[in-house]
Amino acid sequence: MKIQLKFAVLIAALASTAIAQSAVVKYELTIAEKTISPAGKRVVALMINGSIPGPVLRFKVGDTARIRVHNKLPKEKTLLHWHGLLVPNKEDGVPMLNTPAIPPGGFHDYEFELKHAGTYWYHSHVGLQEQRGVYGGIVVQPAEADPTEPAVDREHVVLLSDWTNEHPDEVMRTLRRGDEWYAIRKGNQQSLWGAHRAGMLSEFLQNQWANMPPMDISDVAYDAFWANGNQRTQLVGAAGERVKLRLINAGAATYFYVHSATGPLTVVAADGMPVQPFTQRRLLMGMGETYDVIVTVPESGRYEVRATAQDGSGHTSMFLGAGEQHLAKTIPKPKVYGMDWMLAGLDDPDPNGPESARPLAPYARLLARESTAMPADAPVRELELRLTGDMQRYVWSFNGKTVKEESTIRITRGEVLRLRFINDTMMHHPLHLHGHFFRLLNGRGDFAPLKHTVDVPPMGKAAIEFLANEQGDWVFHCHLLYHMKAGMTRVFSYTEQGPDHQPKLNLKHVNPWQFTLEGTVQSNFTEGSAGWFNDRHRVGVDWEHGFDEDEYELDLTWKRYLNRDWSTLAGYRFTNEHGTRDRVFAGVQHRLPFLTYGTFTLDSEGDVRPGLSRELQLTGRLSWVNELEYDSRTEWEWNSGLQYRLNKRWSITGGFHSDHSFGAGLNFQW
Repeated sequence: MKIQLKFAVLIAALASTAIAQSAVVKYELTIAEKTISPAGKRVVALMINGSIPGPVLRFKVGDTARIRVHNKLPKEKTLLHWHGLLVPNKEDGVPMLNTPAIPPGGFHDYEFELKHAGTYWYHSHVGLQEQRGVYGGIVVQPAEADPTEPAVDREHVVLLSDWTNEHPDEVMRTLRRGDEWYAIRKGNQQSLWGAHRAGMLSEFLQNQWANMPPMDISDVAYDAFWANGNQRTQLVGAAGERVKLRLINAGAATYFYVHSATGPLTVVAADGMPVQPFTQRRLLMGMGETYDVIVTVPESGRYEVRATAQDGSGHTSMFLGAGEQHLAKTIPKPKVYGMDWMLAGLDDPDPNGPESARPLAPYARLLARESTAMPADAPVRELELRLTGDMQRYVWSFNGKTVKEESTIRITRGEVLRLRFINDTMMHHPLHLHGHFFRLLNGRGDFAPLKHTVDVPPMGKAAIEFLANEQGDWVFHCHLLYHMKAGMTRVFSYTEQGPDHQPKLNLKHVNPWQFTLEGTVQSNFTEGSAGWFNDRHRVGVDWEHGFDEDEYELDLTWKRYLNRDWSTLAGYRFTNEHGTRDRVFAGVQHRLPFLTYGTFTLDSEGDVRPGLSRELQLTGRLSWVNELEYDSRTEWEWNSGLQYRLNKRWSITGGFHSDHSFGAGLNFQW
């Protein structure tokens, strides 16, 4: 009890100590569909009270929030999570785990006390609804004025977000089938010619030899980036005024650099918690993070505050002031063939050193205004979590296991859990903990900042610790929405619930079975595959049919993915080739250097079939596809051709097949 009391006093001191006059603050939020055209195409979006984002909810510390959420969606359940707020477990808004989902036509009443001041937000935790528009801002003012808070003339809440005209379910299906279309569309697809032009051909080939897939800075090609639902917006701010911007990254899959034509940003709070003010020219924000920054509007002119997508694919603009327009400087695009810029400063960055053109998160500069030290008598337990994934199959995990394979981390009330993250992937991961603030162990000792979301950069590390002072089950996950739904989630479950307690998780949306179809139809033959897949299995049919001799082979297959390099396969082969008959086969597939796939099968007739396949990206849209196979009965067969990608569904292709001669036609993907 003593430990919990100490930590409660700490949070109260950091946020706002006096709860003098409390009130009951009521809101009604209605989630409904609406057809809009936000980025050149009519789509069905989800809105809260008729807008994207939803209304900003405002409170004071000590207030009691009573929020009724209506679900007017025709078919879907919904629910809201109060991101960053310390609320009772039953109000956290994770379906099944702690709050019942709201059925179509129903409503749910939330009630909780506001315990701490700062900038926070709310969003749906059901499926991929957050990507479709279900989010909004929260501002909690201190009960009494904070004398340490820098003075400002006005403030604005700014929700940054990304928008796609595709339905998020289709985005997820595209990612999970390993399609490179989004990288091609953004111009970030790595290729042999691109590496040559960048002077990085040697590094490109070395990475291919080491089986390192192309660096994927951002998963999705977005149609628009928004600040408060607009690509360009004017904020009120007169010349000479100091304006606080409460920045919230509500993006589903986009890191933003925030930078301003007014000069460096003065950062005064991170994830709602006050920090010692410092200046930052370019502020990298991960999904789920919030920062309070102050800018001063110059005496004349209209000045841009810009939020640029980390992958360089677009930006959103806010303007302060009036008169001649002054734009923020363009941030250089990432060098996709080299990692030096991305890995610079990962080890003990100098908090007072110069900023790079594309800096990492400013964690080394974060310093709490008051001590955040843990209780000295609390037991400490350390846990290492490796951030793991397979971009080509789009499976994301902790320690090599998805939430379906390992869901729970047991914690005991009163202990300090120290987590060390090691990122084994080539992507940033913003990790968010529900129901708790944690100390970011950034070398600041007793003044380590409190946060609820931490970015772990590619091939980088991070460490946090938090006091287990709650009860029940709390989600911990990557806040890149598609990574969370692909398995990068755990539940911290308090042991006081008993040894037989199992968290109730809604895993229906995590790596579900999905259908895919791809193949080619050329003048000389057709081949392809169709089937259903999830994170570990693929069941389907593969075919090849030559038009000249009307011969075919059709395989019913089951493939089991063991890890990134090994898979097993088994199936039944139908064929009308001369002198052959149908048969059972089994074998393995292995990923060889240069991202080449080798396959070996043995069938029930005693025939062995080794093979190699390799696709080399020559330019952004042009690839060279090669297949080589030896069958102990029919001997050698090979195929080599070029493919030019037209759009997401279609490619032009042509080449030579050893059994079917020259041909040309179309490739299709679905």
